[in-house]
Amino acid sequence: MHGIAFITRQAPHGSAAARETQDAILATSALTEDLSVFFIGDGVFQLLKNQAPKQIGSRNFAATFKLFDLYDIENIYVCQDSLLERGIDGTQLLIDVTCLSQVEMNAKIRMHAKILNL
Repeated sequence: MHGIAFITRQAPHGSAAARETQDAILATSALTEDLSVFFIGDGVFQLLKNQAPKQIGSRNFAATFKLFDLYDIENIYVCQDSLLERGIDGTQLLIDVTCLSQVEMNAKIRMHAKILNL
């Protein structure tokens, strides 16, 4: 059994939810190394390069995903089905991730003791 799974499904802009989830992930990583992050649905948009949220009056927090490496957050998973549904390929993402099918994601998520669906 693994530690904590963070599941993020929110688009990066339009509310503070995605940014607050990222803050929670970084804060939790200071307490445990046994965590995983799962991007599903519109959550995959958080990882896109070249975002320009200032045009809609939002703060750009995408660059802070590069802190995941500094914080030793290595278990980062993206739903391949969600990418395909949105016309996104792996070369458009900011950070290195492991792409899994929805079935594989569900199996991996169930291996965690705590699941935070944010």
